[in-house]
Amino acid sequence: MQQLTKLQLWTENVGVLQNHIYQQNVEAGWHSKPREVGTCLMLIVSEVAEAMEGDRKGLMDDHLPDRPMLEVELADAIIRILDLGGREGLDIAGAIHDKLIYNQNRADHKLENRNKEGGKKY
Repeated sequence: MQQLTKLQLWTENVGVLQNHIYQQNVEAGWHSKPREVGTCLMLIVSEVAEAMEGDRKGLMDDHLPDRPMLEVELADAIIRILDLGGREGLDIAGAIHDKLIYNQNRADHKLENRNKEGGKKY
């Protein structure tokens, strides 16, 4: 039997989390009325914007007051992303796995190339 790498194991766990989030949201009735993908994407953007606002003002979260708003709103964004992935039947975990491997060899992700004239600064 082949032993899984840490990245493969992590990928499987993200897939399980995606299924759990989607099923939990179905059971809570969040999918009883269809939403356009664009609406779901903008809800993700709204969570990221709330994270930025929390970080900018140094706020703690309203609902989880022991946690920074930045942390909680980023979690909300991930939850919405995985929920959308579950709804659309997307393999978000597999795409993250493949993208991480791809990025290891990208020229524009190497520090020496980013430091060159015209390189990505951020």
